[in-house]
Amino acid sequence: MAEQDDVLHLIDDTESAPEDSSARKWKIAVIDDDHAVHEGTRFALSDYNLHGATLEILSAYSAAEGRTLMRDNPDIAAVLLDVIMETDVAGLELVEYIRNEIKNETVRIILRTGQPGQAPERRVIVQYDINDYKAKTELTADKLFTSLTAALRSYQQLERMVQTRRGLEIIIDAASTLYDFKSMQRLAEGVLTQLASLLNVDCAGILVLRDDGNAAAADFSVLACSGCYSRFIGTTSSKALDPDLRSMVEAAFTRRKNEFADHRSVLYSRTGSGREVVVLLQSEREISETDRALVEIFSSRLSIAFDNVILYQQLQDANTQLEDRVAQRTRALMQANRRLSAQWLRLQRANGFKNEILGTVAHDLKNPLGVILGRTEMLTELISAGMPKENVTAQVEHIRDATKRLTSMVDHLISDAMADAFDITIRREPVDVAALVNEVTEANLPLAVNKQQSISVSAPPHFVTMCDSDRIREAIDNLVSNAIKYSPIGGKITVSVSHEGDDTVIRISDQGAGLSPEDLGRLFGRFQRLSAKPTAGESSTGLGLSIVKRIIDMHGGHVAADSPGPGQGSTFTVTLPATDT
Repeated sequence: MAEQDDVLHLIDDTESAPEDSSARKWKIAVIDDDHAVHEGTRFALSDYNLHGATLEILSAYSAAEGRTLMRDNPDIAAVLLDVIMETDVAGLELVEYIRNEIKNETVRIILRTGQPGQAPERRVIVQYDINDYKAKTELTADKLFTSLTAALRSYQQLERMVQTRRGLEIIIDAASTLYDFKSMQRLAEGVLTQLASLLNVDCAGILVLRDDGNAAAADFSVLACSGCYSRFIGTTSSKALDPDLRSMVEAAFTRRKNEFADHRSVLYSRTGSGREVVVLLQSEREISETDRALVEIFSSRLSIAFDNVILYQQLQDANTQLEDRVAQRTRALMQANRRLSAQWLRLQRANGFKNEILGTVAHDLKNPLGVILGRTEMLTELISAGMPKENVTAQVEHIRDATKRLTSMVDHLISDAMADAFDITIRREPVDVAALVNEVTEANLPLAVNKQQSISVSAPPHFVTMCDSDRIREAIDNLVSNAIKYSPIGGKITVSVSHEGDDTVIRISDQGAGLSPEDLGRLFGRFQRLSAKPTAGESSTGLGLSIVKRIIDMHGGHVAADSPGPGQGSTFTVTLPATDT
C-alpha cells in the first residue's frame, strides 16, 4: 500500500458525473497499486471533455496487470503510471515494455510518484521515453487536467502523423498498381478499391468519366461502381443514375473541385488530355481532415493514371498500323536513296570540274608570280651594277603591275569563297550550349598548349538553347581560335556561359594586344586587317569575325566586342535567345 504522501490531493468538486454517452471517448489507463489513486483520478476527471469527447478510464493495479492492459488496448491515448509498485522500478520497466517490446510510440506516458527520491526526475526524463513526470503531492485536479490535456493533444497529433504516413504508403503502393492497368474499366475499379483502403472504412463509390471537358455536363459515362451503388454496374449511360446522383455529378463538373460533406465526398480530377473524372464516395463515418488531405493527394494522381491508360490505348492503335507505315517508309527511303545516288554522280562531276578550275587557277597565278620573281632578280642585278634610276623604276613598275593582277585574282577567289560561305541556313533544335562550348574548347586546347596558354571554362550543365548546333559551334570555334591566336605566350583565356533574362550569353576573354577604337569600329567587316597581329606568326584572312556575325544575326542574337584599350586584352560577347521566338 502506498504511503500517505501518495494520496492524490483533489480540489473539491461537488458536481455530479455526466451520464454515459455514445460519443467518441479518449481511452486512458491508470496503473497504480493504490486503489485510492484510481478513485481520486476518476473523481477528478469525471467531467473531463476535450473536443467533444469524454474519457474512458481503464485501471491496472500492478505492473504485470499494466502489461496485459497495454497489450490488449493499443488505442490507449495516455497512461498515468506509478513508478513504485511491485518493485522500486516496476513502473520504469513497464515504460521499457511499452516502448520497446510492444512498440507503442504514440501513447503518452505521465509518471506519478509519491517518493521522488527513489526515481530522480532528471535521470528518468533522460533515460526513459516518458512525456511528463509529476509528484503525487503536486497533482491537484487542475494540474492533472492540464497534464492530461497536453498529453491527449500530443497523442492526437501523433495519431494524425501515423495516419498520414500510412495513407502516403498506400498512395505510393496504389500508384504503381494503378499505372499497371491497361483498360479504363479496370483502372476505374482499382481507383474505388484503393480509396476504400486509403480511408480504412467500408465505403460505396461510383466513378464517371467525361471525354470532352467542353461537352455538356450531362454527357458522361459510368465506369465503375461499388457498395450500395453496385446496382449501376453494367450501365454506362449517365441517364441510368438516380436524379440526385446525376445532379451531384453534374454539379462537380461545373464546380471543378473536391467537396467533402458529412459522410459523402465528391472528388474531381482533370487529365492532361482534357478528360474529366468524378468520384462519389459514401462512407460509414465522417472523413477526418487527415483523410481529406490524403484523398486530395490521391485524387491529384488520378489524372496521370487515366492518361496512362489512354496513351496505352493510343499506342495499341498505332501498333496496328505500324506495318503499313514501315512499308511506306521503306518505299520513301528507296526513293531517297535513288535521289542520293543521282546527287552523288553530280557531286563527282562537280568535283572534277573543281579540280579543273584549281589547275587553271594555279596556272594563272603562276604567271604573275613568275613575273614578280624574274623582275625582282633583274632589279637586284641592276642595283648591283649601278644602272640609272629610270631602269630601276621600270622594273619596279613591272613588279607593281604583276602584283596588282595577282591581288585582283586572289580577291576574286576570296569573293567566290565568301559567297559560298555566306550561303548559310540554320536549323533550330534544343542544344546544350554549355556542353557545346566545352567540346569546342577541348578541340582548341592543343593550340593553346603549344603557346603555353591556359583556358578556363565556366559552363554549368543543361543550358538548353534553341539554335543550330553546327553553326554555333563554328562561331564559337572562330572566337576561341582568335583568342588563342592573338594572346601572348603563356596568356590566359576564359570562356563562360550564363543565362541573363531570356538570353544565353557566351563570353570569350583574352589577355592579348587588345583593340583600338578604330579596330572596334570595323571589327566585323569583311577582309579587315586589325592593328593587333597574331603572336606566333599565324595567318589570318580577315573573314572569321564576319562569318561569326552572320551566323549570330541569323539566330536573332548579336555579337559584340569590348576592350579597355591596346595591350589590355579583349572580350567577345555572344547573346542568343534561349527559345525559338
